[in-house]
Amino acid sequence: MTLSDSFALAFRTVRSNRLRTGITVAIIAFGIMALIGIITAIDAMNGSLRESFSTMGANGFTIAFKERIRFGNNNQSVKLKKGGRRQKKSNLDKPISLADAESFKQNFHYPGLVSISLAGRGSNEVHYKDIKTNPNVRLTGGDENYLAVNGFTVGSGRNFTPLDVYTGHNVCLLGIDVANKLFNNKPEKAVDKVIKVGAYPYRVIGVLKSKGTSAMMRSDNVVITTYNNVRRVGSNASSYVVGVLMNDVRLVDGGVNEATGTFRAIRKLHPTEDDNFVIEKSDKLAEKFISLLSSIQGAAAAIGLITLIGAAIGLMNIMLVAVSERTREVGLIKAIGGKRKNIRQQFLFESTIISLLGAFFGIVLGVLVGNGFALFLGTGFVVPWAWVIIGIVICTLVGLGAGIWPAVKASRLNPINALRYE
Repeated sequence: MTLSDSFALAFRTVRSNRLRTGITVAIIAFGIMALIGIITAIDAMNGSLRESFSTMGANGFTIAFKERIRFGNNNQSVKLKKGGRRQKKSNLDKPISLADAESFKQNFHYPGLVSISLAGRGSNEVHYKDIKTNPNVRLTGGDENYLAVNGFTVGSGRNFTPLDVYTGHNVCLLGIDVANKLFNNKPEKAVDKVIKVGAYPYRVIGVLKSKGTSAMMRSDNVVITTYNNVRRVGSNASSYVVGVLMNDVRLVDGGVNEATGTFRAIRKLHPTEDDNFVIEKSDKLAEKFISLLSSIQGAAAAIGLITLIGAAIGLMNIMLVAVSERTREVGLIKAIGGKRKNIRQQFLFESTIISLLGAFFGIVLGVLVGNGFALFLGTGFVVPWAWVIIGIVICTLVGLGAGIWPAVKASRLNPINALRYE
């Protein structure tokens, strides 16, 4: 009996026991589907996060307030001078003020752009005549450099001028989603129109081009005004944020060092005091979230492997049952000249074929499930090829591992006793 004969006989046996094969294939397929599906979804989330956090590009960073939680008395905040007089309270616990941000903008002498921003209310309903948006539009205040630093581009109209920023007049720029909603997919008609953001009227001076909104960060569902306007109408944020866009990615590290020294001087921090602000590179924000997803990826792999171990036990049990059912068949093969290795090959082929069928259906289902989630996030079609190959290898090993003992047991049967078996 040749190797091809053993494979053909194994394939016919698998095809003839459809119910048993189908149940085993389903168990393996669900394990692989869980593994590949979660990995595919995580890859889609990684792509969405990278897209969302690339708004400033790799050559940008932000300066934000680092809040301190005080337990009991803070000895750094209040000190006593000689004679018992109280020293002036340190600004370690003060948010970044407008004076701090503007002073940094004036004193940061490095090749790049500096922008000041203040977050407004995150859930606003925007009206134009009798048309309104959902109450989920984000209001943000910036300056004349805010668009460039944060990767926005004006599609129609104009950007803010320093005069707009200084006066804090009710002028705004609309994200493309808001403009399309209010002006029936004709965003250019929004320029010079008066809309209402909540209870406040704003004149639209420009409409932004799309940034590729994703489910992780809806950058196009936004109304941008000046930070002085946000300060005047009210803001939930207690601290300003400074954004810096360097002219060259090679200047980022030097820019971070320069910004740290400049801002420490502005904040009047003592050399022994820690920074009360954080500087985050734009790509580092994405990496932090992606590192969190990697732990989920590890958990998904563990779940898939546990499921496959259960499937391997089930497959081995079925193969042992098959040995008992086909004892006479084994005896007949040996009687006509079949060798032990032919018996082992046939049973190993059967278990491997069943396992690989489970891998095939599991991979297809996993990719479809994962890309259903990717479609929800608005990312492209994702196929985790590395994990597909790993899944095939694992299922091959599962098939071989589950079939070894039944194959050895079948090959050791005495042909005379096997032919007499009822």
